[in-house]
Amino acid sequence: MSRQGCRLISIALLGLAAALSFSIPARARTCEDLTSLKLPNATVTSAEMVDAGQPAATRGPGADGDMQGPFTGGAKGAKLPAYCRVQITAQPTIRIEVWMPAAGWNGEFEAVGNGGKAGEFSYPAMATALRAGYATSSTDTGHQGKGSDTAWAFRQPGLIADFAYRAVHEMTVISKAVISAYYGKPQRFSFFNGCSTGGRQGLTEAQRYPDDYNGILSGDPVINYTHLQAAHFSIALRTRKVPGSYFPPDRLPAMQKASLAACDASDGVKDGLIEDPLKCNFRNDPSALLCKGGATPSCLTAPQLQTVKDIYAGYRDPRGKVAYGGFMPGHETGWNMFLLDGADPSKPFTDKSAVGAVGFFKNFVFDDPNWNFLDWNYDKDMTFADQKIAAEINATNPDLKRFRAHGGKLLLYHGWTDPGASPLETLDYYEDVVASIHGVKAEAPGEETPAFIGHIESTQHFARLFMVPGMDHCGGGPGPNVFDAFGSLAIWVEQGRAPERIVAAHMDNGSATMTRPLCPYPKTAHYTGHGSTDEAANFVCSLPSK
Repeated sequence: MSRQGCRLISIALLGLAAALSFSIPARARTCEDLTSLKLPNATVTSAEMVDAGQPAATRGPGADGDMQGPFTGGAKGAKLPAYCRVQITAQPTIRIEVWMPAAGWNGEFEAVGNGGKAGEFSYPAMATALRAGYATSSTDTGHQGKGSDTAWAFRQPGLIADFAYRAVHEMTVISKAVISAYYGKPQRFSFFNGCSTGGRQGLTEAQRYPDDYNGILSGDPVINYTHLQAAHFSIALRTRKVPGSYFPPDRLPAMQKASLAACDASDGVKDGLIEDPLKCNFRNDPSALLCKGGATPSCLTAPQLQTVKDIYAGYRDPRGKVAYGGFMPGHETGWNMFLLDGADPSKPFTDKSAVGAVGFFKNFVFDDPNWNFLDWNYDKDMTFADQKIAAEINATNPDLKRFRAHGGKLLLYHGWTDPGASPLETLDYYEDVVASIHGVKAEAPGEETPAFIGHIESTQHFARLFMVPGMDHCGGGPGPNVFDAFGSLAIWVEQGRAPERIVAAHMDNGSATMTRPLCPYPKTAHYTGHGSTDEAANFVCSLPSK
């Protein structure tokens, strides 16, 4: 069922007092009347009715790419229905927008997350929610900027706290009050939908404010935020300190060809996808790429090969312990945007290089605009960063017992070939959630014992993880990267029917060239041996063979 599908109509309305610290406002006669709505520590700056037929705003989260996830919910620029648009400023500088359908409201609320370092409203995601009948909201998290901008955080601990966790919660509480005032009743269910930074925001809500949402969709979340920043500039650090270790993007196609040659058929289907990269030994030993003679675009020198090994193996501390998970084989041509950003030592390195990672340490951590990442000392600098800001900005707390007790449902997904946030971090986090409930930890992702698999299955009544083969960061890649995870979450929350599989598609020029089921981890898709391998109906979800 799609997100536009049927909704239960017999569920009793949730009392807003349970979610808000103030009473339900009187119903506004018109959208414009909301300008007089009294909110604690917030002011309605504008409320206006927008006529039907207006195009959806196209500005998204900024230069870090479209972080709104793999389901667009309609053609880009599609017209919107009539809606009430409310603009709010919460103290001190958190801007919030709430959009509410003038007609056809489905009775529910869907908040959407940000991408990059936030600083903008997620208008495309809001448009998708609005067209599906949801009241929706977004926030700039308290500052204005684009993509990987970090200058706004310099000596601004309040703005950092807003970005880290406070702004989304304030948006949630305020949006519910505005919705209740406009419709004269609260929403039946509340959802949060985000990818990348938005995925982290969703997990932060489940961890810190477990009563805010009934359902949370968290895609490709940047969970271990402080360590991700260090991992992002670690390649640039290596290429500037180890002569000859940089490899240009023209080497990536040969790397991808080699990884697929080694691992594509490991799942029984040769289709240009690695279903389970954890079973691909190429990432442990990519020596087939080593040049036998002179360097060419089809091979790597020894220093270049070590750089690739470091990317696959993950960012490590001086003693060799993994500090941030590695990146998977199968779509190495997608590494250019994130992993090689700023790695070319012949080009200037700026605060925005490496997806703003250096700017993060200058402005979030050290309060020093002259800090030089070439002086990085892991034991001193990473320790200081974690002590100063990790508890505030990381979303690593696996204790979701209060969210579970509230009846909340968490649906996680992550692209296996994500070059921006390691899929292993999400796998580790999910297994930490299982361990938090059952008091036992798996050896490592992909090495679960039958007993631990049983613990995962008992956790799946409120939290499920779907790994997406061949999908990059929040979309893209050669795999089945278009799917309606939100619709599956809505059914789960409304009807109590957990998703056993989510059908995904790879689209070319608006047409599906391949469909494949996504399976709840640790299950993977297995070909039945009959029919086209491009059709999801010919695959079943089952536990991988050992």
